[in-house]
Amino acid sequence: MKNRKIYSLVVVFTLCFISVNAQSNLLNAKTVDSIGIKTEAQIKSDNDEPLEYGYIDDRDILWAKTTWEYIDLNQRVNFPLLFPLRETPTRKPLFNVIQEAIEQDSVNIYRDSYFMNKLTTAEIQDNFRMKRITDIGQQRMNEGVPEEELQLGMGEIVESELKPEDVKGYRIKGYWYFDKRQGELRYRLIGIAPMALSASLKAELQVASLSGTQMSDEQRKALSEPVEMFWVFYPELRSALHKAKVFNAQNTSQPITFDHLLNSRRFDAVIYKEDNVYGDREIDQYKVENSLMQLLESNRIKETIRNFESDMWNY
Repeated sequence: MKNRKIYSLVVVFTLCFISVNAQSNLLNAKTVDSIGIKTEAQIKSDNDEPLEYGYIDDRDILWAKTTWEYIDLNQRVNFPLLFPLRETPTRKPLFNVIQEAIEQDSVNIYRDSYFMNKLTTAEIQDNFRMKRITDIGQQRMNEGVPEEELQLGMGEIVESELKPEDVKGYRIKGYWYFDKRQGELRYRLIGIAPMALSASLKAELQVASLSGTQMSDEQRKALSEPVEMFWVFYPELRSALHKAKVFNAQNTSQPITFDHLLNSRRFDAVIYKEDNVYGDREIDQYKVENSLMQLLESNRIKETIRNFESDMWNY
Protein backbone atom coordinates (compact mmCIF):
# COMPACT_ATOMS: atom_id res chain seq x y z
CA MET A 1 0.00 0.00 0.00
CA LYS A 2 2.85 2.37 0.83
CA ASN A 3 4.48 1.67 -2.54
CA ARG A 4 1.20 2.37 -4.31
CA LYS A 5 0.88 5.75 -2.58
CA ILE A 6 4.45 6.68 -3.54
CA TYR A 7 3.81 5.64 -7.14
CA SER A 8 0.59 7.71 -7.22
CA LEU A 9 2.42 10.79 -5.91
CA VAL A 10 5.13 10.38 -8.56
CA VAL A 11 2.49 10.20 -11.30
CA VAL A 12 0.66 13.28 -9.97
CA PHE A 13 3.85 15.36 -9.71
CA THR A 14 4.95 14.23 -13.18
CA LEU A 15 1.63 15.23 -14.74
CA CYS A 16 1.62 18.57 -12.94
CA PHE A 17 5.15 19.27 -14.16
CA ILE A 18 4.19 18.39 -17.74
CA SER A 19 1.05 20.53 -17.58
CA VAL A 20 3.04 23.65 -16.74
CA ASN A 21 4.68 23.40 -20.15
CA ALA A 22 1.47 22.72 -22.11
CA GLN A 23 1.90 25.95 -24.06
CA SER A 24 5.33 27.19 -23.10
CA ASN A 25 5.85 30.95 -22.98
CA LEU A 26 2.26 31.72 -24.10
CA LEU A 27 1.70 34.52 -21.57
CA ASN A 28 5.19 35.97 -21.96
CA ALA A 29 5.42 35.84 -25.75
CA LYS A 30 6.10 39.10 -27.59
CA THR A 31 5.62 37.54 -31.05
CA VAL A 32 3.73 34.53 -32.36
CA ASP A 33 7.00 32.80 -33.24
CA SER A 34 8.05 32.70 -29.59
CA ILE A 35 4.96 30.76 -28.46
CA GLY A 36 5.83 27.21 -27.46
CA ILE A 37 9.57 27.88 -27.27
CA LYS A 38 11.04 26.96 -23.90
CA THR A 39 13.74 28.98 -22.22
CA GLU A 40 17.13 27.44 -21.48
CA ALA A 41 16.20 27.24 -17.81
CA GLN A 42 13.03 25.28 -18.66
CA ILE A 43 14.92 22.89 -20.90
CA LYS A 44 17.50 22.23 -18.18
CA SER A 45 14.86 21.66 -15.51
CA ASP A 46 12.67 19.45 -17.69
CA ASN A 47 12.76 15.71 -17.25
CA ASP A 48 10.22 15.11 -19.97
CA GLU A 49 10.48 11.36 -20.38
CA PRO A 50 7.79 8.69 -20.00
CA LEU A 51 7.54 7.15 -16.56
CA GLU A 52 9.63 3.99 -16.62
CA TYR A 53 7.99 0.63 -16.00
CA GLY A 54 9.14 -1.11 -12.87
CA TYR A 55 11.08 -4.33 -13.24
CA ILE A 56 8.87 -7.42 -12.95
CA ASP A 57 10.53 -10.75 -12.37
CA ASP A 58 8.86 -13.73 -14.06
CA ARG A 59 8.77 -15.50 -10.69
CA ASP A 60 6.57 -12.71 -9.30
CA ILE A 61 3.81 -13.37 -11.85
CA LEU A 62 1.30 -15.70 -10.23
CA TRP A 63 -1.27 -15.60 -13.04
CA ALA A 64 -1.50 -13.97 -16.48
CA LYS A 65 -3.72 -13.67 -19.52
CA THR A 66 -3.07 -12.02 -22.89
CA THR A 67 -5.99 -10.20 -24.52
CA TRP A 68 -6.56 -8.43 -27.81
CA GLU A 69 -9.04 -5.54 -27.80
CA TYR A 70 -10.63 -3.19 -30.31
CA ILE A 71 -10.99 0.54 -29.57
CA ASP A 72 -13.86 1.95 -31.63
CA LEU A 73 -13.24 5.63 -32.45
CA ASN A 74 -16.96 6.21 -33.03
CA GLN A 75 -17.49 6.11 -29.28
CA ARG A 76 -17.40 9.51 -27.61
CA VAL A 77 -15.13 8.36 -24.79
CA ASN A 78 -12.50 7.45 -27.41
CA PHE A 79 -12.61 10.81 -29.22
CA PRO A 80 -9.26 11.95 -27.70
CA LEU A 81 -7.59 9.21 -29.79
CA LEU A 82 -9.16 10.57 -32.98
CA PHE A 83 -9.35 14.36 -32.75
CA PRO A 84 -8.18 16.83 -33.88
CA LEU A 85 -8.40 15.68 -37.50
CA ARG A 86 -6.04 18.49 -38.47
CA GLU A 87 -2.88 19.26 -36.55
CA THR A 88 -2.73 22.35 -34.34
CA PRO A 89 0.39 23.95 -32.82
CA THR A 90 -0.09 21.93 -29.63
CA ARG A 91 -2.04 18.82 -30.64
CA LYS A 92 -2.17 16.18 -33.35
CA PRO A 93 -4.15 12.96 -33.94
CA LEU A 94 -2.76 9.73 -32.53
CA PHE A 95 -2.36 8.27 -36.02
CA ASN A 96 -0.15 11.20 -37.09
CA VAL A 97 2.07 10.61 -34.06
CA ILE A 98 2.48 6.93 -34.99
CA GLN A 99 3.02 7.71 -38.68
CA GLU A 100 5.72 10.28 -37.94
CA ALA A 101 7.50 7.85 -35.62
CA ILE A 102 7.49 5.23 -38.40
CA GLU A 103 8.72 7.62 -41.10
CA GLN A 104 11.50 8.84 -38.81
CA ASP A 105 12.58 5.21 -38.26
CA SER A 106 12.27 5.60 -34.51
CA VAL A 107 10.08 2.48 -34.18
CA ASN A 108 9.90 -0.93 -35.84
CA ILE A 109 6.72 -2.09 -37.56
CA TYR A 110 5.45 -5.65 -37.78
CA ARG A 111 2.98 -7.64 -39.81
CA ASP A 112 1.14 -9.22 -36.88
CA SER A 113 0.66 -8.93 -33.13
CA TYR A 114 3.32 -11.57 -32.39
CA PHE A 115 6.05 -9.25 -33.72
CA MET A 116 7.72 -12.00 -35.72
CA ASN A 117 7.67 -10.52 -39.24
CA LYS A 118 9.23 -7.08 -39.44
CA LEU A 119 8.21 -4.64 -42.18
CA THR A 120 10.25 -1.84 -43.72
CA THR A 121 8.98 1.71 -44.12
CA ALA A 122 9.04 1.30 -47.90
CA GLU A 123 6.78 -1.77 -47.69
CA ILE A 124 4.08 0.17 -45.92
CA GLN A 125 4.24 3.45 -47.83
CA ASP A 126 1.47 2.31 -50.20
CA ASN A 127 -0.84 2.24 -47.18
CA PHE A 128 -0.04 5.91 -46.52
CA ARG A 129 0.06 7.32 -50.06
CA MET A 130 -0.94 5.70 -53.33
CA LYS A 131 -1.03 6.68 -57.01
CA ARG A 132 -3.02 4.62 -59.52
CA ILE A 133 -3.47 4.91 -63.29
CA THR A 134 -7.06 4.65 -64.52
CA ASP A 135 -8.27 2.95 -67.73
CA ILE A 136 -8.27 6.36 -69.40
CA GLY A 137 -4.70 6.96 -68.30
CA GLN A 138 -3.66 3.52 -69.52
CA GLN A 139 -5.21 4.25 -72.90
CA ARG A 140 -3.32 7.54 -73.08
CA MET A 141 -0.07 5.73 -72.27
CA ASN A 142 -0.81 3.25 -75.06
CA GLU A 143 -1.05 6.26 -77.37
CA GLY A 144 2.50 7.24 -76.41
CA VAL A 145 1.88 9.74 -73.61
CA PRO A 146 4.53 9.37 -70.83
CA GLU A 147 3.27 8.54 -67.36
CA GLU A 148 4.71 11.82 -66.02
CA GLU A 149 2.36 13.80 -68.30
CA LEU A 150 -0.86 12.15 -67.16
CA GLN A 151 -3.22 14.67 -65.57
CA LEU A 152 -4.78 14.21 -62.16
CA GLY A 153 -7.87 16.33 -62.83
CA MET A 154 -8.70 14.64 -66.15
CA GLY A 155 -9.37 11.21 -64.66
CA GLU A 156 -6.17 9.77 -66.07
CA ILE A 157 -4.58 9.20 -62.70
CA VAL A 158 -5.80 9.19 -59.10
CA GLU A 159 -3.88 9.93 -55.92
CA SER A 160 -5.02 8.99 -52.45
CA GLU A 161 -3.58 9.64 -49.03
CA LEU A 162 -4.46 8.08 -45.70
CA LYS A 163 -5.93 10.70 -43.39
CA PRO A 164 -6.75 10.59 -39.66
CA GLU A 165 -10.49 10.41 -40.41
CA ASP A 166 -9.87 7.16 -42.33
CA VAL A 167 -8.79 5.49 -39.08
CA LYS A 168 -11.84 3.77 -37.64
CA GLY A 169 -10.24 2.24 -34.57
CA TYR A 170 -7.20 0.65 -32.96
CA ARG A 171 -6.42 -2.91 -32.00
CA ILE A 172 -4.33 -3.31 -28.89
CA LYS A 173 -2.61 -6.29 -27.35
CA GLY A 174 -2.25 -6.31 -23.58
CA TYR A 175 -1.02 -8.53 -20.78
CA TRP A 176 -3.01 -8.88 -17.55
CA TYR A 177 -0.98 -10.33 -14.70
CA PHE A 178 -1.21 -10.77 -10.95
CA ASP A 179 1.89 -9.50 -9.16
CA LYS A 180 2.23 -11.62 -6.02
CA ARG A 181 4.78 -9.21 -4.52
CA GLN A 182 2.44 -6.24 -4.73
CA GLY A 183 -0.65 -8.41 -4.29
CA GLU A 184 -2.58 -6.77 -7.13
CA LEU A 185 -3.77 -7.26 -10.67
CA ARG A 186 -1.91 -5.15 -13.25
CA TYR A 187 -2.05 -4.44 -16.96
CA ARG A 188 0.78 -3.87 -19.43
CA LEU A 189 0.12 -2.67 -22.98
CA ILE A 190 2.18 -4.69 -25.47
CA GLY A 191 1.23 -3.56 -28.97
CA ILE A 192 -1.04 -1.28 -30.97
CA ALA A 193 -2.35 -1.42 -34.56
CA PRO A 194 -4.46 1.16 -36.44
CA MET A 195 -7.53 -0.11 -38.27
CA ALA A 196 -8.11 2.05 -41.35
CA LEU A 197 -9.12 2.22 -44.98
CA SER A 198 -5.64 2.23 -46.51
CA ALA A 199 -4.60 4.58 -49.31
CA SER A 200 -4.35 1.65 -51.75
CA LEU A 201 -7.97 0.62 -51.05
CA LYS A 202 -9.13 4.24 -51.41
CA ALA A 203 -7.34 4.49 -54.76
CA GLU A 204 -8.92 1.23 -55.93
CA LEU A 205 -12.39 2.56 -55.13
CA GLN A 206 -11.66 5.80 -57.03
CA VAL A 207 -10.36 3.89 -60.06
CA ALA A 208 -13.45 1.69 -60.12
CA SER A 209 -15.70 4.74 -59.91
CA LEU A 210 -13.92 6.60 -62.75
CA SER A 211 -13.78 3.58 -65.03
CA GLY A 212 -17.45 2.79 -64.46
CA THR A 213 -16.73 -0.70 -63.16
CA GLN A 214 -19.82 -2.27 -61.67
CA MET A 215 -19.05 -3.64 -58.22
CA SER A 216 -21.33 -5.83 -56.17
CA ASP A 217 -22.40 -4.72 -52.71
CA GLU A 218 -20.19 -7.44 -51.23
CA GLN A 219 -17.13 -6.22 -53.15
CA ARG A 220 -17.75 -2.58 -52.25
CA LYS A 221 -18.29 -3.49 -48.60
CA ALA A 222 -15.10 -5.57 -48.56
CA LEU A 223 -13.10 -2.65 -49.99
CA SER A 224 -14.70 -0.21 -47.54
CA GLU A 225 -13.93 -2.28 -44.43
CA PRO A 226 -10.99 -1.02 -42.35
CA VAL A 227 -7.99 -3.33 -42.34
CA GLU A 228 -5.24 -4.01 -39.82
CA MET A 229 -2.41 -1.94 -41.24
CA PHE A 230 0.57 -2.88 -39.06
CA TRP A 231 1.57 -3.53 -35.46
CA VAL A 232 3.95 -1.49 -33.32
CA PHE A 233 5.60 -2.81 -30.17
CA TYR A 234 4.23 -0.34 -27.62
CA PRO A 235 7.36 0.18 -25.44
CA GLU A 236 9.21 1.41 -28.55
CA LEU A 237 6.45 3.95 -29.21
CA ARG A 238 6.22 5.40 -25.69
CA SER A 239 8.76 8.16 -26.23
CA ALA A 240 6.86 9.57 -29.24
CA LEU A 241 3.48 9.23 -27.50
CA HIS A 242 4.78 10.99 -24.41
CA LYS A 243 5.69 14.09 -26.41
CA ALA A 244 2.18 14.40 -27.90
CA LYS A 245 -0.55 15.90 -25.74
CA VAL A 246 -4.22 14.97 -25.42
CA PHE A 247 -6.94 17.56 -24.87
CA ASN A 248 -8.20 17.81 -21.28
CA ALA A 249 -11.79 19.07 -21.30
CA GLN A 250 -11.66 19.81 -17.56
CA ASN A 251 -8.59 22.04 -17.68
CA THR A 252 -6.86 23.02 -20.91
CA SER A 253 -3.73 24.10 -19.03
CA GLN A 254 -3.20 20.50 -17.89
CA PRO A 255 -3.21 18.20 -20.93
CA ILE A 256 -2.14 14.59 -20.54
CA THR A 257 -0.01 12.58 -22.93
CA PHE A 258 -1.11 9.74 -25.22
CA ASP A 259 1.19 7.46 -23.26
CA HIS A 260 -0.54 8.23 -19.98
CA LEU A 261 -4.01 7.95 -21.55
CA LEU A 262 -3.31 4.49 -22.96
CA ASN A 263 -1.39 3.14 -19.96
CA SER A 264 -4.12 4.28 -17.57
CA ARG A 265 -6.78 2.73 -19.88
CA ARG A 266 -8.80 5.92 -20.24
CA PHE A 267 -10.72 4.46 -23.17
CA ASP A 268 -13.41 1.91 -23.90
CA ALA A 269 -12.50 -1.30 -25.72
CA VAL A 270 -14.05 -4.66 -26.55
CA ILE A 271 -12.07 -7.90 -26.27
CA TYR A 272 -12.07 -9.75 -29.59
CA LYS A 273 -9.50 -12.43 -28.74
CA GLU A 274 -7.73 -14.07 -25.80
CA ASP A 275 -4.86 -16.54 -25.66
CA ASN A 276 -6.27 -20.04 -25.95
CA VAL A 277 -5.41 -23.59 -26.95
CA TYR A 278 -6.88 -23.16 -30.44
CA GLY A 279 -4.11 -20.91 -31.70
CA ASP A 280 -5.57 -17.75 -30.19
CA ARG A 281 -8.68 -17.89 -32.35
CA GLU A 282 -10.93 -14.83 -32.32
CA ILE A 283 -14.35 -14.73 -30.69
CA ASP A 284 -16.19 -14.37 -34.00
CA GLN A 285 -14.67 -17.68 -35.14
CA TYR A 286 -16.59 -19.67 -32.53
CA LYS A 287 -19.49 -17.27 -31.98
CA VAL A 288 -20.38 -17.00 -35.64
CA GLU A 289 -22.73 -14.33 -37.06
CA ASN A 290 -24.19 -13.40 -33.71
CA SER A 291 -23.07 -9.99 -32.49
CA LEU A 292 -24.92 -10.27 -29.19
CA MET A 293 -23.26 -13.55 -28.27
CA GLN A 294 -19.87 -12.14 -29.30
CA LEU A 295 -20.37 -9.17 -26.99
CA LEU A 296 -21.49 -11.43 -24.14
CA GLU A 297 -18.41 -13.61 -24.65
CA SER A 298 -16.21 -10.52 -24.56
CA ASN A 299 -17.82 -9.43 -21.30
CA ARG A 300 -17.39 -12.95 -19.89
CA ILE A 301 -13.63 -12.75 -20.51
CA LYS A 302 -13.53 -9.32 -18.83
CA GLU A 303 -15.36 -10.66 -15.79
CA THR A 304 -12.97 -13.61 -15.57
CA ILE A 305 -10.05 -11.20 -15.34
CA ARG A 306 -11.78 -8.91 -12.85
CA ASN A 307 -12.91 -11.76 -10.62
CA PHE A 308 -9.46 -13.31 -10.35
CA GLU A 309 -8.10 -10.54 -8.12
CA SER A 310 -11.14 -10.48 -5.84
CA ASP A 311 -11.11 -14.29 -5.59
CA MET A 312 -7.54 -14.13 -4.31
CA TRP A 313 -8.82 -12.58 -1.07
CA ASN A 314 -11.78 -14.91 -0.50
CA TYR A 315 -11.32 -17.73 1.95
